[in-house]
Amino acid sequence: MSYVIESDYLDSTRTSYDTAAASYADMLRDAIDAMPFDRAMLGVFAEHVGDGPVADLGCGPGRIAIHLHKLGVDVFGVDLSPGMIEVARRDYPQLRFEVGSLLDLDIPDGSLAGAMAYYSLVHTPAALLPKAFAEFHRVLRPGGHLLVAFKAGERQNHVSHAYGHDLSLEVYWHPTALMSRLAAEAGLTEVAMLTRAPSGTELGPQGYLLARK
Repeated sequence: MSYVIESDYLDSTRTSYDTAAASYADMLRDAIDAMPFDRAMLGVFAEHVGDGPVADLGCGPGRIAIHLHKLGVDVFGVDLSPGMIEVARRDYPQLRFEVGSLLDLDIPDGSLAGAMAYYSLVHTPAALLPKAFAEFHRVLRPGGHLLVAFKAGERQNHVSHAYGHDLSLEVYWHPTALMSRLAAEAGLTEVAMLTRAPSGTELGPQGYLLARK
């Protein structure tokens, strides 16, 4: 049953973001400029990881990877959607981007100073989150840091149209207590868990987890 859930989730997410990749990139390219709290969290993360390799897992069109690059981070991106990776490579040729799943990363054990899942778990069912956190732990070196940005709460929405396209995506809000527990169960030590009130078109609070291996 878990294999069916994982397969369905991966297929629908990949197809939806392949469809919307170009328009998604155009609409959100400079969104971080209007998000001071997110920039602050990314800055803290950048300071913690230093100059070691960092993976932006679920990097989309590379807009957060390039932000980290400008902060001096040695970052590369991984995304499930070949369409998103094509756009990222086109827009940011100075960075490395690869197609892959954050549930089964093609990254050696203990090789990263940092791993980031910036809203890339919002389509992941709760039943598959332990697998994602286990992968985060596996690829981090001792002392390496994980940053997860997520929608904080307990709800699920189906999205059938976004970024100018018909899609089929499930969007999940995950409780902060669950994210803390998953990090701990994966062998990560929580450094900070922060939440902020929604702004703009956001439907609820946003959460940020910083943890260390």
